[in-house]
Amino acid sequence: MSGSPIPDATAMIPLAIPNLAGREAEYLQECVATTFVSTVGPFVGRFEAAVAAAAGAEAAVSTSAGTTAIHAALVALGVERDDLVIVPALTFIATVSGIHWAGGRPWFAESAPESWTLDPGRIETLLAREVVMDGTGVARHRATGLRVKAMVPVYTLGNPPDMDRLVEVARRYGLSILADAAAALGATYRGRPLGEFGADLSIISFNGNKTVTAGGGGAVVGKAELIDRVRHLVTTARVGSDYLHDAVGFNYRITNIQAAVGLAQMERLDALVERKREIRRRYDDAFEGVPGLRPFPSPEWGRSADWFSGVVVEGMTEPGMKRFVAGLRKRRIDARPFWIPMHLQPPLQHHLADDLTFTEGLWHQVLTLPCSTSLTHADQDHVVAAVRAQLAAG
Repeated sequence: MSGSPIPDATAMIPLAIPNLAGREAEYLQECVATTFVSTVGPFVGRFEAAVAAAAGAEAAVSTSAGTTAIHAALVALGVERDDLVIVPALTFIATVSGIHWAGGRPWFAESAPESWTLDPGRIETLLAREVVMDGTGVARHRATGLRVKAMVPVYTLGNPPDMDRLVEVARRYGLSILADAAAALGATYRGRPLGEFGADLSIISFNGNKTVTAGGGGAVVGKAELIDRVRHLVTTARVGSDYLHDAVGFNYRITNIQAAVGLAQMERLDALVERKREIRRRYDDAFEGVPGLRPFPSPEWGRSADWFSGVVVEGMTEPGMKRFVAGLRKRRIDARPFWIPMHLQPPLQHHLADDLTFTEGLWHQVLTLPCSTSLTHADQDHVVAAVRAQLAAG
């Protein structure tokens, strides 16, 4: 991992692939041998216990995906049809998909330059300007009368927002908080673990490109009482052993096979996160002082899980970034541009949005670079040289 030669000088260096060097194969074989391959099996409980412990949360329930975790968690928090849910425009569309399927309407908010996460000051100003409390103490959007029910901070790239400030504002308006911590397992905020950041519930993704993967799947973490509600919803809201259901629930459970992979990954969580941080440090050091480049943010209040690493290419346009990425691919680097903001997505352009000047100016300047935990120093050095060469080539 530290400096071995590149084994194939023609192979593409991938952006982020799983590191399956632990007990994954052993645990999968156990699933096959015992025939526990579906949503019932011992690895599910062990996996959930490991996730809850790592997050510093009372409990966890695993789900079929991070998106389904968002959906179920919002329903558990009481989001209903046409409720407004505050969410950053700078996120992956899964965040908004979960809001949509819960019946809510996203209200796109601005991110802070120092973290690329929800800006507490802007949120406070937005709510003071556009929200009133009705006679029953419910927050309502002044112009439409819609209930403002929840806030979904996104821990961008594994970076926590300034949660103390966000929580204080949300509580003032009676808003529930669901944290989209999809890529933030291992992050800390003011020395606290993920489950102690102040959100009512938090979700984690175990998609194949995450630091810890189950090949797919997600989890919701939080207080035991709320997690029990989520668990009930994601297991079809079934009551007892008979076919009686007390709500229209969801069939959203993870399989024992996925949980087996996830547990093997969780056993190496600390090492995998530290490796991600090392990759981030090496990129930051290599590009320090290079004109036209600046690092991803590192807010003073937290320590990121550094899911993705990369660099900001200052002044880059959307077409320019596409050309830059194409040039890197010719140099066998699987670099990627960043998320197109949600308010610019064709199916989402009709939703409410704050002034998003920062988001609109940032997203097409963000370049994500190879950051698999198995990335060798030699491969990373090749990435750095390729970025420098592409920058010089214009």
